[in-house]
Amino acid sequence: MTETPTAGSAPPSGTAPMHTTPARRPPTQHRGGAWQGWIVFAGLLLTIIGAFQAIEGLVALFQDDYYAVTRNGLVVHWNYTAWGWIMLVLAAANILAGIGVLRAQTWARIWAILVASLSVIANIGFTSAYPIWAFMVIALDIVIIYALCVHWDEAT
Repeated sequence: MTETPTAGSAPPSGTAPMHTTPARRPPTQHRGGAWQGWIVFAGLLLTIIGAFQAIEGLVALFQDDYYAVTRNGLVVHWNYTAWGWIMLVLAAANILAGIGVLRAQTWARIWAILVASLSVIANIGFTSAYPIWAFMVIALDIVIIYALCVHWDEAT
């Protein structure tokens, strides 16, 4: 006569257990998350701001009378040709930094923070010529700096 296993007893040797519980897996570490999205957002914003600054620079180069104040009304007394070239250089730097940040390069994050900081300073000097545009770019640059600095280790 064979024994049948009862509840709570061990199965006879050589037979498979009747009830098995699935093995518990250790919790997976989820890297990225919301802050990964902020880094992507910062990279996209850098390229968009680069496009804005390229437009701003081209307008300053080719149409000096577009802006409402003369060069003497600017915070820094440079002519619009100089501002145009400054904005074009910043535009190229922002676009390159944005592409690097989107490719998750650490050097690009450092470069992007530097470029966004320079962009804030340059746009402060340009506020009297086009205040709404300049303040918009300054605000976006601050968001970029925030996104790239706050959770540095979570974006790697």
